[in-house]
Amino acid sequence: MPSSVVVTTPNDLEIRVTRNFDAPRDLVFAYHTKCQYVQKWLLGPPGWGMPECDIDLRVGGRYRYVWRNDASGKEFGVSGEFREIAAPERIVIIERMDGVPGSAHVTTVFVENGSGTAFSITIRFESKEHRDGALQSGMTDGMSMSYDRLDEAVATQH
Repeated sequence: MPSSVVVTTPNDLEIRVTRNFDAPRDLVFAYHTKCQYVQKWLLGPPGWGMPECDIDLRVGGRYRYVWRNDASGKEFGVSGEFREIAAPERIVIIERMDGVPGSAHVTTVFVENGSGTAFSITIRFESKEHRDGALQSGMTDGMSMSYDRLDEAVATQH
């Protein structure tokens, strides 16, 4: 199945994922910043849910997501801190995955593109090994599935 995202590695430390959404920027931004929306689409492969979502959307505010596999009960989580918020254009966070050393600097940009939104997320890791490990984890496949789900959700909203 072709991926709905374009994944590039601009340098040895970064992964950039881009995608277009057929929805207004304000709506796409809201779906990234409100738990009632995030818990519906940011789920990765089928069979996963997000029972825990906390978002304190302010500079210095924190967020936390915990995913759970429906069949096995396995959980993993990610947490971080908002460093910059320029609604609805840009969000910068520092992100840490449970059980994974180090952190990542994540910049998400939302650009109006005609009737839709051009979206990019740039993840800067502390080392090439961390970046390569993320690429090999299947992270971008899960992102692609999630963004497809987001596209379906926002299509019904505008």
